[in-house]
Amino acid sequence: MLRLTRRAPDSGRPTTQGRTPMRTAMPRRYLMCRPTFFDVVYSINPWMDPGKPVDTALAVAQWEQLREVYTGLGHTVDLIDPVDGLPDMVFAANGATVIDGRALVARFRDAERVAEGPAYRDWLRDNGFPDLKTAELVNEGEGDYLLVGDLLLAGTGFRSDPRSHAEAQEFFGRPVISLTLVDPNYYHLDTALSVLDDRTIAYYPPAFSSGSQAVLRRLFPDAVIATDADARVFGLNATSDGLNVVLPQGAVDLAAQLRDRGFQTVGVELSELLKAGGSVKCCTLELRPAS
Repeated sequence: MLRLTRRAPDSGRPTTQGRTPMRTAMPRRYLMCRPTFFDVVYSINPWMDPGKPVDTALAVAQWEQLREVYTGLGHTVDLIDPVDGLPDMVFAANGATVIDGRALVARFRDAERVAEGPAYRDWLRDNGFPDLKTAELVNEGEGDYLLVGDLLLAGTGFRSDPRSHAEAQEFFGRPVISLTLVDPNYYHLDTALSVLDDRTIAYYPPAFSSGSQAVLRRLFPDAVIATDADARVFGLNATSDGLNVVLPQGAVDLAAQLRDRGFQTVGVELSELLKAGGSVKCCTLELRPAS
């Protein structure tokens, strides 16, 4: 069941003018992959236990609800065909990073997911993104690369090779900020940090090294700080269009903080996909057009 909570953008936490910022929703184009073949048959992160049962039909139903939320908010959702034998292909965010109409296609660390890269490359090439390149180094797409304004935040520590950050900077021509993850439960950047608008993020400090925490404090002094409870339910694995934040419905404290900042929140249930270490953002690859 989804939970939509709306609050007028001019209520809540005051700014220097005594009002929260006026927020505007910007239409997005997303790529998603139906979890037709979803299962947990191997373990490549702490969330995955092949010994626990998985309800694929429930995973599909929960995923469909997320897709309906996006279309209901006015966003465009494209679909890539799932491939039998690739149970994690539902996590479309890992397939590439797409900025200014250019696509840097993922190169996965784990053998179980390597074939996803060519599948996403072929879809992007055939659907309006011919300016693309497959990463030379391990690079797990928007799982570890998140765009905030002109900056590209880049995670490392468990998946993406730190050398891939220079490769991404050269390809996109945007400054890349390297951030090191230290808690294996938050193995991708998008499990510990969420982009809310071009200047605002939410994150969970203990997921990062002390140096990376200092960088985040310096760059984003007004960031939303997630609680332990929010992080454990993958509350930061969220998407935002600048006004509406779609996040796991269990992240109640985070949702309250966001509403106090003038955002509107939509809570969704993706409990089956969490068994593989994924949630809202993991299922969502943003297709950013040429500027």
